[in-house]
Amino acid sequence: MNSKVETRDLKKYFQTPTGTLHAVDGVSLKIGERQTLGVVGESGCGKSTLGRLIIKLLGNTDGSLFFDGKDITNIDKKELRELRWKMQMIFQDPYSSVNPRMTVSQIIAEPLKIQNKLTGSEREERVEELMKTVGLDSRYRMTYPHELDGGRRQRISIARALALNPSFIVCDEPVSALDVSIQAQILNLLKDLQDQFGMTFLFISHNLAVVKYISHSIMVMYLGVSVEQCQTEELFGNPLHPYTRALLSAVPVADIHHQKKEIAIKGELTSPINPPPGCRFAPRCPCSSERCFQETPKQKEVKKGHLVACHLYE
Repeated sequence: MNSKVETRDLKKYFQTPTGTLHAVDGVSLKIGERQTLGVVGESGCGKSTLGRLIIKLLGNTDGSLFFDGKDITNIDKKELRELRWKMQMIFQDPYSSVNPRMTVSQIIAEPLKIQNKLTGSEREERVEELMKTVGLDSRYRMTYPHELDGGRRQRISIARALALNPSFIVCDEPVSALDVSIQAQILNLLKDLQDQFGMTFLFISHNLAVVKYISHSIMVMYLGVSVEQCQTEELFGNPLHPYTRALLSAVPVADIHHQKKEIAIKGELTSPINPPPGCRFAPRCPCSSERCFQETPKQKEVKKGHLVACHLYE
């Protein structure tokens, strides 16, 4: 399968008064055409930063980034402007990601206006088409965002992201601020859009149930690094990394007769500022050894398509 998006040892560091913050530290991944890669991990692990790096809202510190087989790591402004047509982002907060002073129609049409695509009447037709695609009634065209609920606001964001017919969309926790019933509607909408238009998604979330439902494969992140990557069914059926096992053990099961032992994660988080050598999870890992504190594990393929960064599998 051809890769739509690929990163190789991608890094993003930020300078702080106390040192260098390793937000994303050597992440390598591949997303195939018409596939969804789910990225999970606790808050602060670098998921959103990774998404912004991939669509070049942030510049990377090191590493390489490929889109449709082309190296886009150091493209110029003209090439980046053309690339914007092909990749978009749906942001986490449907309340702050839209301009409160613009109507629904103006928000959705803004990418078309910026890229000088279509005439005024053609833009209006395109807005009507996009609203229908995402399930927004045309009567909301002249409505302002504060007059709508969270689900409709998020549909506005999705319609805006679709305006330029992108082939790749980063979904940064697009349902975390919504009620459960609305979450299901948005997730089903995204799946339908993928089937209809053949899009590729990077889906960022801390909700494992949501990621399991929508993703073909999953990457687990911990403090800026990828600790495990594989197909969704494989991850839930055969988790290898101790952190992944702990995450899955915390997922509630709707069965009072099912006894599930939760793996408690104890200890303090390693600081992402000037992190010491060794595994980032070692101070909290029940399986850690002396080697884990001295040597950083490399991500290796322990079985076909299943990558894990842990000394237990070397």
